[in-house]
Amino acid sequence: MTIQYDKLFIGGSWVSPSSSRTITVVSASTEEIIGSVAEAQEADVDAAVDAARTAFDDSNGWAHWEPAQRAEAMERFASALESRGQEIAQRVSSQNGMPIAISSAFEATFPAYLLRYYAGVARATNLEEDRTGLLGGTIKVRHQPIGVVGAIVPWNFPQSLAAFKYAPALAAGCTLVIKPSPETVLDMRLVADAAAEAGIPNGVINFVPGGREIGAYLVAHPRIDKVSFTGSTAAGRSIAETCGRLLRPVTLELGGKSAAIVLDDAELDLATIGQKLFQATLLNQGQTCFLGTRVLAPRSRYDEVVQTFAAMAGSLKIGDALDPTTQIGPMVSDRQRNRVEGYIAKGKAEGAKLVLGGGRPAGQDKGWFVEPTIFANVDNNHTIAQEEIFGPVLSLIAYDDDDDAVRIANDSDYGLGGTVWTADSDRGLGVARRVQTGTIGVNTYLLDPTSPFGGVKASGIGRELGPEALGSYQQIKSICI
Repeated sequence: MTIQYDKLFIGGSWVSPSSSRTITVVSASTEEIIGSVAEAQEADVDAAVDAARTAFDDSNGWAHWEPAQRAEAMERFASALESRGQEIAQRVSSQNGMPIAISSAFEATFPAYLLRYYAGVARATNLEEDRTGLLGGTIKVRHQPIGVVGAIVPWNFPQSLAAFKYAPALAAGCTLVIKPSPETVLDMRLVADAAAEAGIPNGVINFVPGGREIGAYLVAHPRIDKVSFTGSTAAGRSIAETCGRLLRPVTLELGGKSAAIVLDDAELDLATIGQKLFQATLLNQGQTCFLGTRVLAPRSRYDEVVQTFAAMAGSLKIGDALDPTTQIGPMVSDRQRNRVEGYIAKGKAEGAKLVLGGGRPAGQDKGWFVEPTIFANVDNNHTIAQEEIFGPVLSLIAYDDDDDAVRIANDSDYGLGGTVWTADSDRGLGVARRVQTGTIGVNTYLLDPTSPFGGVKASGIGRELGPEALGSYQQIKSICI
């Protein structure tokens, strides 16, 4: 049975769209149609922005609620999402191919964690402070909500990455128009219902499903005050150009080509580190922006590292995303599979050694699957070492010493994630401090709500998560007395 939604969530209600156009949703595992939703047009974006604008400008509205009052509503929102958690996980996995074990651990739970965390931040944040002026008098420095936020969410972690935006924005007192990716639209219905159940006021959260054109229209809309985008670097550059021209604040969380640096003293027993290696390099079949897809290995142990990663990747179970034992599901679409296969072909053509995978798994006649793939003898100048593949493909690169490893790690247009693997945590911390990246882990990689997340160089502008994210949804006013 397919899921069909013919209305849009705008202004706190399910309303008829301005056209009869729909988005058809196809299962990544079976290639079967599993649903459809109304596709927003420019008139619908106008209506959503108007609703968000009205909700923000209302003198008794969300922006003027006391932080504690907003926090209580956010906590109700969190509870409403939790009650829908397993259904959310099922819908996400059905659409984008994320293994259900992963969507249950992340998509079903992380948004509620974030809402509760930012509810606590809102309660604890002092919105106004007094400073004694050097020239006399008192300066009141006030933090106010920035306004209406246009949030554009990708398909790979649609629930978590949406919450990266709406949780701190709500805590700050902002209202939002959220554009989910057309590949993952069925799950957003559950979020809208949860917001309504929690008593989030009408117009505070609005959803406009659509493609790139609708996203571009939202970014340039004259009544939007800030844009928050997660997606490709190419799209991020276009959004940055628009926001620069409009002098509009923007947060961009973009692509990555992170390094997983295996030091010469690293523990390579898969029984000990296998799960952490998987999560740091192949999570969600490589469709994760922060993964360490460039594995840097010391020449003294290079063959051992290659064997370790080949054994880890070769042991992963490939299958239907809704099977609880599946570790590697399909690519989100046929187009994405073709993209990944194109990079595998480039790796071979440029002289890298194919150690594992490289094709479509046997026995998977339906679904957009790609085998976990390991390349050895990769030069850091190879295409597969420089460009984001967004699939289950790892490139293993040899280095001479720690300085050489840091040099190679930093020889990238990107700087989003990364890891250092070592038996000496102090040594690992020293290496981690030298890598040009926004986030990095030592013997693990973990996104925590309390720590800022984002990239440097072509990996983006600004930070999400942590108390720092709240400030990106606020503007500062100085009042001289």
